[in-house]
Amino acid sequence: MYTFIARLLLVTITLLLPLPVFAAESFRVPILLYHRLGATVVDGMTITTPVFEAQMKYLHDNGYKVIPLRKLVDYYRGKAPAPGPKSVVIVEDDAHKSVYSDMLPIIKKYRYPVTIFTYPSAISNAKYALTWNQLRELTKTGLFEIQSHTYWHPNFKKERRRLSQPALDAFVMTQLKKSKWRLETELGIKVDMLAWPFGIYDDYLIRKAVEAGYVATFTIERRHATASDSVLKLPRYLLVNADSGKAFVRLLEGNAVKRNVVY
Repeated sequence: MYTFIARLLLVTITLLLPLPVFAAESFRVPILLYHRLGATVVDGMTITTPVFEAQMKYLHDNGYKVIPLRKLVDYYRGKAPAPGPKSVVIVEDDAHKSVYSDMLPIIKKYRYPVTIFTYPSAISNAKYALTWNQLRELTKTGLFEIQSHTYWHPNFKKERRRLSQPALDAFVMTQLKKSKWRLETELGIKVDMLAWPFGIYDDYLIRKAVEAGYVATFTIERRHATASDSVLKLPRYLLVNADSGKAFVRLLEGNAVKRNVVY
């Protein structure tokens, strides 16, 4: 009798306790940010092509699932389930020409989804950047999504110091809206995600981004995205060539080495 009562009390207490958070809801997803690949390291944000390929192979061989950035954003917006264990996101900023020459063959090999954040003023204009036709070709693979990095990659801190508030308002909205419009017009896509140039953002800029039609924005804070993050302040790891081998493994595990990267 006493054993039965004790069991009944235990069941009752268990039912009254708060429901546990599902494991999927306590996810930690690294968003891996690349800029350019190449045969040699020519600057702080160049990753050699062999290092990049080794990183992609490690993800494949060790049970990581590379998911589209859109899927992660849709979770925050209540439109998709939480990402599963060992989920990873891959993004690239600036639409450097090495995306087409070096990254594309490796991405096609592993069939990984990638989101490119670009500023349209450079496309088919700057020598280091992709062309509009190359961007169209990338989107046709079904592996690449193109999103905004403002119109010409300004430093909003410097602009704030030199402009009056009305002028700053106009400048910011031009950077946000013109980029969105040009990408949508040229590529026939929907643009509603924004990567902040130099990782510079604040509440004012976020309000302007929402006003311009963006539903998610991204920083360069060196940590995993979690369920408690705001979709308007999602962190990304800005990778450098030293993030290879054991350093890459530690990064994926959430124990990344702190680095001061000159953007």
